[in-house]
Amino acid sequence: MAVKLRLKRFGRRHRAFFRLNAMDSRCPRDGRALEELGWYDPLAKTPDQQVSLKRERIEYWLGVGAQPTETVRDLLTRHGIVVKR
Repeated sequence: MAVKLRLKRFGRRHRAFFRLNAMDSRCPRDGRALEELGWYDPLAKTPDQQVSLKRERIEYWLGVGAQPTETVRDLLTRHGIVVKR
């Protein structure tokens, strides 16, 4: 099973809210997740309200070979989590 770290979209139209999840790569975007690793709100007013990440669990999944999507890779890099390409 190939695991990917990717975003699941929630919220309404023009007011997106995302959850960061470890998911099987064959599942649909909003399908069943293996584990929830945090959330991302791109429209929040302050940077500390924009992202919440479970750092140790993200590092675990990266350590066992999970591949982040491009958007997730950028998000993790911005918050100091090293992602090998």
